[in-house]
Amino acid sequence: MVPRSVLLRVSRSVVIRQYSKMSSAGEQNVAPIANDGAGEAPGASKDRKMAGKAEILAELEGRGFDICTVEHPEVFTVETMMPHLQDIKGIPAKNFFLKDKKKKRLWLLTTRFDREVNLAKVAKEVGGSGGFRFADESIMVEKIGVGQGCVTPLALYNDKDKDVRFLLDSDLVHGGHERVFSHPMVNSASTGIKPEDFVKFMESTGHTPILINFENL
Repeated sequence: MVPRSVLLRVSRSVVIRQYSKMSSAGEQNVAPIANDGAGEAPGASKDRKMAGKAEILAELEGRGFDICTVEHPEVFTVETMMPHLQDIKGIPAKNFFLKDKKKKRLWLLTTRFDREVNLAKVAKEVGGSGGFRFADESIMVEKIGVGQGCVTPLALYNDKDKDVRFLLDSDLVHGGHERVFSHPMVNSASTGIKPEDFVKFMESTGHTPILINFENL
């Protein structure tokens, strides 16, 4: 049984710490980050420093965003993540790091956690030439500093060359959610950001979201 969370308030952010036994599995379409938050993901290029948990949270707080971080055991699927987010005020996201088959462009797709996604339809909607497939791990490491199965929109902060296009489920912005939750560069925590602040942050990284209305696909 998971003990009652202990609520800590630090400046403008809220940190909720939960302790339970660690579970593990593996799916690429979930958003964990295999990084201890020290600032660089395992295998990341040594040519430039990749932001980790501490840097991302400091960046968000420094901009005055009202964030909420839930700390939990490492999770590798939406199913193992959700029991730790039962009491949040907001909606968790799941993510896909993709490449289109013909032009080899890179895309990061972020949707609500329970969204059924047809990648062929999404590719057609946004002009993903030849359809989408999951990008190779080496590309993820090079571009956003995360390894296989470890992707979050916050990692686009590391994409200084703007090589990745950002696709966003419009429900996360216009669905009336208090916060959008994604991993803060590690899969042992989930950080909630108000939708308007989330969009502002992504725009500030040079990744203005391309909104997708899944109800119309």
